[in-house]
Amino acid sequence: MAARTLSALPTSTSTFPSFSKNSKKPIVPSPSSLSLPSNHRKPNPIATSLLGDPAPPSSACASITPLFPRPSPSRSPAVFSMLPTAKPEGAPTEKNPKWSVRAIKSFSMAELEARKLKYPNTGTEALLMGILVEGTSEAAKFLRANGITLLKVREETVKLLGKSDMYFFSPEHPPLTEPAQRALDWAVDEKLKSGDNGEVTPTHLLLGIWSEKDSAGHKILASIDFDDEKANELVNSANEDAVMTYR
Repeated sequence: MAARTLSALPTSTSTFPSFSKNSKKPIVPSPSSLSLPSNHRKPNPIATSLLGDPAPPSSACASITPLFPRPSPSRSPAVFSMLPTAKPEGAPTEKNPKWSVRAIKSFSMAELEARKLKYPNTGTEALLMGILVEGTSEAAKFLRANGITLLKVREETVKLLGKSDMYFFSPEHPPLTEPAQRALDWAVDEKLKSGDNGEVTPTHLLLGIWSEKDSAGHKILASIDFDDEKANELVNSANEDAVMTYR
């Protein structure tokens, strides 16, 4: 009974070796007869749903972006002749004076010093440090000659304003405080009142800081023995920075 049941099961002669009558070697079907042609193959639904349809190599290579793209051609940096102003009439015109290169660099260094101390704004104390960091102007030389150094100004700044929170990060361009903005405007106004042709120099900026009596920069200068007499000495050399060539 068992033999009859097994003989009734369907068998495929193409998938199992068979023996010929005249030869004892089994006849094994070739692999080509066991596989379907490439154009009749059905895609695997599981692989298609997970991996998507295979794309031709050319399209795959075209969609791949390079890991390290080629750098774009360098652009020449723009040189600005005006610093931030709160006055509408302070917009760049032919009548308004321009800031000297030293003054612009001092302002940039002031923003950097504010970021180093992790302050949220650029105050008069940062403008003072920016003048000293730039270091080549007549104002910076005058301050150093009178014993006012960058290290002393930093120490007095921390004593007066304190340290910022460890986890606080300053913006890339900390906005100006109101006293710092008034110091910039004062420097431009004094240059216009003088009637002289030329640029606004770091000396004008330093005198603008000193004009803000309640500002941190004025208090720091006063604590390091800077007074009105020394400020009057600076007035006479206010235009010397514009005459010197920047190196």
